[in-house]
Amino acid sequence: MKIRQNIRHFATKKALTMPVIGDIATEKMVNLHVRIFGERADPDHREEREAHMAAFFECTFDTYLEALDAGFSEAEAREITHIQSNFDFYNHGWTEMMEFPVDEVEAHYERYGEFFERHDIDIANPLGEFRTIDIPDAPATLEKLDDPEHPHAEAGFADDVYVEDESGDVDVGGTEEPDDVDVTAAPGMQEVDNADEETA
Repeated sequence: MKIRQNIRHFATKKALTMPVIGDIATEKMVNLHVRIFGERADPDHREEREAHMAAFFECTFDTYLEALDAGFSEAEAREITHIQSNFDFYNHGWTEMMEFPVDEVEAHYERYGEFFERHDIDIANPLGEFRTIDIPDAPATLEKLDDPEHPHAEAGFADDVYVEDESGDVDVGGTEEPDDVDVTAAPGMQEVDNADEETA
């Protein structure tokens, strides 16, 4: 799968792994992902999917932290959560939101098969043991699986995690994490930092 990686991703990792700040960062990131993937959804179905996406994405951040603890890199841990989300999109027939084509679903599962199996995750049950809250139902569009259109999917990246940096260069595995990361570079953390200053 091809994903992007820059200093904001490392700042987000730092924020998500911090006490107290982690909960705020999760909320910010859930809102960001609902907006991004909501914009990719069929406009006629966008609103009815938002509550489902919000709850689902919230659970994937627990997966992200577990993957980091298991020794996966930032890029790999983030890719794992995106794969979970794409399994969910696939199960609902939300093909226009998918990041890889439907014929690569199994290949992406197999790459992290050991981790997924350890946590009871499979294509039909993409959250596994990380389904810790109620996930609201959302209408499926399974007919789209018969002739899938996925304008945001990039094929040919199923064998590894491919990371595109800010200059557009693509490398396998991702970039090395900087030693000193400013958490305020993470989306939404500027507001938290300003609020801390105001209440100090």
